[in-house]
Amino acid sequence: MSRPELQAPPEIYYNDTEAKKYTQNTRNQEIQASMTYRALELLALPEGKPSFVLDIGCGSGLSGEILEEEGHVWAGVDISPSMLEVALERDVEGDLFLQDIGQGFGFRPGSFDGAISISVLQWLFNAETSHPTSSPPHRLTRFFTTLHSALKNPSRAVFQFYPTSDSQITLCSTIARRAGFGGGIVVDYPNSKKARKVFLCLFVGSDVSVEEVPRGLDGEREMDVDEGAVQFERRREREHKRPDKKRKNVKTVDKDWILKKKELYRQRGKEDVPRDSKYTGRKRRVAF
Repeated sequence: MSRPELQAPPEIYYNDTEAKKYTQNTRNQEIQASMTYRALELLALPEGKPSFVLDIGCGSGLSGEILEEEGHVWAGVDISPSMLEVALERDVEGDLFLQDIGQGFGFRPGSFDGAISISVLQWLFNAETSHPTSSPPHRLTRFFTTLHSALKNPSRAVFQFYPTSDSQITLCSTIARRAGFGGGIVVDYPNSKKARKVFLCLFVGSDVSVEEVPRGLDGEREMDVDEGAVQFERRREREHKRPDKKRKNVKTVDKDWILKKKELYRQRGKEDVPRDSKYTGRKRRVAF
């Protein structure tokens, strides 16, 4: 089966159906969780205080929920309207932006304490049009240059991605260094076909040339099968043990909740939001 990034652009591939299917798949949730925990480990944020983290290619907010659980505040960008719609339906806490990361970011300089990205960077290796500015080097240059500006000094950015060749790894690493980043590639379980994961760990700061790149994990255990599964199951157990009134995904749908949701949609520019009326939130009679 062909990889998703080779089938269609992300905003087309992740339509309403695929966005919901991806989000509801427990295997995807488990893999996403394990890679997010590993990315946070490599990000090395200061302990004991919340950080403001940019989630690049946030999708439906699966990684964002883990950032929340770890005590951080986050904002997410994604090119798929359907993915962001699912994130809104799931009531994620982060601010969401519809953004083509290949066009660069418009955030204020020094806005974020760090950035993570799970399974996104490989989409930038495909040219969507024949125009020179749509080539992978141009898109990667805009991406890394504006990201470097948006991060605080010092800080880190960690990308988990799926390169198809060593030339893709070299390309993104070279362009990132030209944009001012330090750091390099971290490969977990390099000798395992199933557990092998590639991370691009980048540094922002005056000592980027001397800061040491973290070492990749190695050994018999496979993170996405063992450690990731354990973390994911523990997280799911905590969700189920919470009282219903405090459980994150249990919502009381009443008139106040509906009005708040509609106002949120209006603020975020959603079209065709129904008007408020005396019938808003009123329960329908059972029809026989």
